[in-house]
Amino acid sequence: MSEPVTRIDAPRLTVSKTYKLFVGGKFPRSESGRVYEVTDTKGDWLANAPLGTRKDTRDAVVAARKAFAGWSGATAYNRGQILYRVAEMLQGRREQFAAEVATAEGLGGKKAAALVDAAIDRWVWYAGWTDKIAQIAGAANPVAGPYFNLSTPEPTGVVGVVAPQRGTGHSLLGLVSVVAPAIAAGNTVVVAAAEGAPLPALSLGEVLATSDLPGGVVNLLSGRTGDIAPTLASHQDVNALDLAGAVADDGPASAKALEAAAADTLKRVLRPAVDPAAEDWTAAPGTDRLLAFLETKTVWHPMGV
Repeated sequence: MSEPVTRIDAPRLTVSKTYKLFVGGKFPRSESGRVYEVTDTKGDWLANAPLGTRKDTRDAVVAARKAFAGWSGATAYNRGQILYRVAEMLQGRREQFAAEVATAEGLGGKKAAALVDAAIDRWVWYAGWTDKIAQIAGAANPVAGPYFNLSTPEPTGVVGVVAPQRGTGHSLLGLVSVVAPAIAAGNTVVVAAAEGAPLPALSLGEVLATSDLPGGVVNLLSGRTGDIAPTLASHQDVNALDLAGAVADDGPASAKALEAAAADTLKRVLRPAVDPAAEDWTAAPGTDRLLAFLETKTVWHPMGV
């Protein structure tokens, strides 16, 4: 009896994508097993995203801390190569990301594609800065006495990032604009993705996983910003916060509340713009975010020894 033959032109079901968190270089589901609905700007369903919890956030911090020594100890040239590799992999999936940004932000195809191109270019831009940071942030200091006095920059450590919320291009270009400079400087990051538009961020995890980036350097969480961000702000093993996506109200994920929580553990905090929703992520990035999460180490050495 012959086997049934399936025609290649027969109708078939669409294979819907299952989105997962990106923690420690792996793709776990939320420890809660729960998801939440992600909709487009018109309220139409797009996908189910993992509902990250406080436990997921703590696991991500552990992964980021474990990866910090290796990443910060890598040569600046090597970090630049890896960031450039991220751009290569993102370029190869340009159409996919353009479609995701278009649906997430309610944009036309050309505008979404332009934003993806800008995100690719931003990875390349920061890749070129990795071996130049020490030159602009370090110095040989004049001192009174027979000593060499040298100041050199070092990464702060684990940085908690509240990614820009949904807005024109924020879901990808805004995310890349806050993550790339932090890791270019040698930090590791835990990111609370935009609550209303997390899908480009979760797909970015797939790009990072195939770009030679060591596991744990970037950790991406989706879910309620009001759950994830306060956990990052109060966690004792998080060294700094980037509040790019924090809101100005009085809720648990507001910039004011997060900064107050961070004060208990003396974190370095990068405050958001006065109106985060109006932040122009297409503008030239400059070096401010590159330098935001660096510490200065000063070394004295006697001359002639």
